[in-house]
Amino acid sequence: MKRFSYLLFVLAFCGSLSFAATESSLPAVTDSQGREAAVALTKITGIALSPMLGVGAVGAYDYFTCPKGKEDKLPWYAQIKFWLPALLLVGVVAFKDAAGAALPPGWKKPLDVIETVENKVSGLVAAGAVVPSIAYIFHSTLTKTSVEPHMMQAGILGMSFAPLLNILTIPVAIVCFVLVWMVGHIVNVLILISPWGAVDAALKSMRTGFIGFLTATCFVNPKYSAALSVVIIIISYFIAGWSFRLSVFGTAFTWDFVTRRYKRFQPAPNANWMFTARPIEKTPIRTYGKLTKVEDGTLRFDYRPWLFLAPNSVKLPAGRYYVGRGLLFPEISMAEGEKTKVLLAMPPRYRNHEDEVAQIYDIRDIRDVGLLKGLKAIWNWLKGSTAQPAATPA
Repeated sequence: MKRFSYLLFVLAFCGSLSFAATESSLPAVTDSQGREAAVALTKITGIALSPMLGVGAVGAYDYFTCPKGKEDKLPWYAQIKFWLPALLLVGVVAFKDAAGAALPPGWKKPLDVIETVENKVSGLVAAGAVVPSIAYIFHSTLTKTSVEPHMMQAGILGMSFAPLLNILTIPVAIVCFVLVWMVGHIVNVLILISPWGAVDAALKSMRTGFIGFLTATCFVNPKYSAALSVVIIIISYFIAGWSFRLSVFGTAFTWDFVTRRYKRFQPAPNANWMFTARPIEKTPIRTYGKLTKVEDGTLRFDYRPWLFLAPNSVKLPAGRYYVGRGLLFPEISMAEGEKTKVLLAMPPRYRNHEDEVAQIYDIRDIRDVGLLKGLKAIWNWLKGSTAQPAATPA
């Protein structure tokens, strides 16, 4: 993962040098052109944090600020037939989050799953259609000049960087969008795995408030919002690995929930896909890989950083393991005296398959954990029983 991060850094650094060289070969950009570029960069960052809200708000702004008689030339996302339903959908989601804080745990999870899917779809649409059009505005403000064309082509040492700028602008904009989108998307993932509606509303309010602050800063001075956008992009780059792993985690959980995959799923006889629930040696948390039982009886976790780099593996520490039966997904934990340590989280497709998983990895203990354990304790209390549920042998 570090090698891939260094590669991204080198590519970004080379792109920055090329961009700086190109800009140095251009005349000074006017205030209006600089304002347009700053606004375009702010739009890309804001849309990445919340694609549906961002695209709807940008479309509504472009619609109301468009000169009369030119409405037919607006892009599709600035048409009222798109941005009005988009903002209405955002309002419905906000109402869901506000009402969900008063609902019992787990009642609004199906709606959270739908929202997570919507965030992915709207992010793909924005990355493929909206961001390139906004990036073109950013590019055009840097290539406008009032001097003769041959001066722009002079470049450095007689070389022209204008064609390179034409090639890099949109790809770099999409890369920046994806980095920031992953950071915004983790809010949906955290909401998906959080059992409490109040926490969901707080996370969503924080993201919406930050987008509002970025928008207000843009109205005050676009240069400040552009500088803030650059800071967000840099931070997003350095936490890209964590954001990517959490995005994969959310994707797997969303797919399993939507398709109800556990009803037609059977665990593999030896190797099964799981996520690390904590760092194991140098393997970071939320890493997606396969748990394998080795011939000597130990458990080994095999994975590929970024899902496609060279394979790595780590052996799980020796100890007394048990399979945790959760309300939404199972887990594999290790008992250390009276304390327990969760090592691996299984996707929801493994729900109701805890017995098979325990047999595959020769684990002789299955327990109710988390919210399921609490709900069963409440049910036993309502029935008048004070006995604690015993561990189930595999």
